Amino acid sequence: MLAIRLPKETEARLTELAKKTGRTKTFYARQAIIECIENLEDTYLALKILESPGKIYTMEEIEKELGIED
Repeated sequence: MLAIRLPKETEARLTELAKKTGRTKTFYARQAIIECIENLEDTYLALKILESPGKIYTMEEIEKELGIED
């Protein structure tokens, strides 16, 4: 179970959308979370990688590893 407090304006918009479409506010809240969570996960993963990027390879090292040296 999840309870969310929304700003009044957002709550009103959500209520109006639900009325116009015949869907529930819960349906739209669920959809928004599902669609947004992947982006949030990607963002936090990218930030973590930026903090500790690991080994950085030069172009020459990559070309040598792939066997495409000039």
